Amino acid sequence: MGLVFRSPVAHFGIPKHLFVIQQRRMGMRNVAKAVAGVAAAVGIFAVGACSAPESAPPPPAKVRVGLLLAGPRHDGGFMEAGHGGAKRAEQQLGAEITVVDQVAPKQPELERALRELAGSGVDLVVAQGGQNNAAAEVVAAEFPRTKFVVTQSDVTGPNLASYEVLQEQSAWLAGAAAGLLTESGVVGHMSGIRPVPGLKGRAAFVAGVAHTNPQARVLTNFSGDQDDVALARRVATAELDAGADLIFTMLNAGRPGVAEAIRAAGKGRQFGNVRDFTAEDPAVFAGSAIADSGVAVFRAIEDFANGRLHGGENVRIGLEAPDAVRLTLAPDVPEHVRTQVDALSRRIVNGEIEVSTSYTGPEFPNP
Repeated sequence: MGLVFRSPVAHFGIPKHLFVIQQRRMGMRNVAKAVAGVAAAVGIFAVGACSAPESAPPPPAKVRVGLLLAGPRHDGGFMEAGHGGAKRAEQQLGAEITVVDQVAPKQPELERALRELAGSGVDLVVAQGGQNNAAAEVVAAEFPRTKFVVTQSDVTGPNLASYEVLQEQSAWLAGAAAGLLTESGVVGHMSGIRPVPGLKGRAAFVAGVAHTNPQARVLTNFSGDQDDVALARRVATAELDAGADLIFTMLNAGRPGVAEAIRAAGKGRQFGNVRDFTAEDPAVFAGSAIADSGVAVFRAIEDFANGRLHGGENVRIGLEAPDAVRLTLAPDVPEHVRTQVDALSRRIVNGEIEVSTSYTGPEFPNP
């Protein structure tokens, strides 16, 4: 079905300054009395120290966190990754997590959910995704004593910080790999809504393709919905019919629709994102541009618990942290492609390659 890639590669303990004896002025009997007196004093001190040990410091109070998800917590993608990061903080840091999910990604609804969380008395509110930027700025100003974080964002304020895994870096590598692997010279990209991280990821993917295969054409689509399986299938089918043999999918619950289209067509492969889809279905997924935003959620909660979270900061996590950002490839991807992708990854980390995050080219329409 579709492309299959094959390789062509640790006296009484009395301090001396307490035991100075001038023999010309003291007899030996007095010396003995002096020694006994000092020793007794030391003994009393030691007994007192043993009888009144210092009490252990009290355990730190639990961090209370509110998590906002503009979608279902089990969407198989971005929202699930954020929820997983919060659950990890619950297990490893003892944080108390309150989750509000399935919120429509519209500013009035997002503001309402953020107010609900902040008003419930949590210490920290984490909003998953850049679609929360405007709502977080408004609500953070209304609750100045509460800390707010938006993931996959660069929005900041006096009590508002951003934590971002650099999705564009792994997306660029996915594009580079697709440029090396395509046989048709046409590759696809699919997403739903247009938050800044999604736009950056699309631009980076296109730039990665151009880096390794300047002649390749990219069909890029934002369908308007991250979670509609039927819509995703229709778009994927249209891109396959237009010649794409690899499609980079930046979807959530709608992603299975792309796999359905590939199986039905009997051709093509997919690049996933967020998590490692090659471990789940290597027959369909040629690679996966991992950008685990759950790491951003966990890091924000951990920093808050340790007094390291400050308003006005934008914390960025990239390929230098492979637990968060990396590209995985299916077992059948040739060794020479892996070698080239690894070299390109090092060049990004070293600053030799600047990942483009802007795109002004054509858009592939919804069918």
